Amino acid sequence: MRKLFESIGEFITRIIDWFYFPFLQFIPPEIFRYAATGGANTLFDLLLYFVFYQYILDMQVVELGFVAISAHIAAFLMVFPITFTTGFLLAKYVTFTASELKGRIQLFRYLVTVAGSIFLNYVFLKFFVEYCKLYAPISKLITTLLVVIYSYVAQRYFSFRTANMQLAARGNS
Repeated sequence: MRKLFESIGEFITRIIDWFYFPFLQFIPPEIFRYAATGGANTLFDLLLYFVFYQYILDMQVVELGFVAISAHIAAFLMVFPITFTTGFLLAKYVTFTASELKGRIQLFRYLVTVAGSIFLNYVFLKFFVEYCKLYAPISKLITTLLVVIYSYVAQRYFSFRTANMQLAARGNS
């Protein structure tokens, strides 16, 4: 299965790198790949969310007997495992391919960074909307920019850390 994911990752990387040339002078390829895969996964997430919310759940409350879940939360809960998986696979096989950490360690660390992203989304939205009194869509834009920066740094230096980074960290301590 890993060989299949590696082959698909190489194919996706070739496609992304074909679009990279105009940005060559401005950003490193890893950041461009991160933006491309993260952007694609975000669009995939939004599309799935819309389909689940609108058509599968028909915007209705989900009754589980012991609890009722609103359609917008149920759609999030149904889509999250899918886009969490695609996001991890894209990060592992397209963006951060130099990492030598074992896959299970990468997956656990990726889960931790995603949990951090969810927490930061909540905190920043509460702060910008309720305390700063900013318009919610503007708050979401600012929040997204901050969380994307956090997410890249956390994934690059924690989830998909390379041996070179570990050696550099030891040399600086």
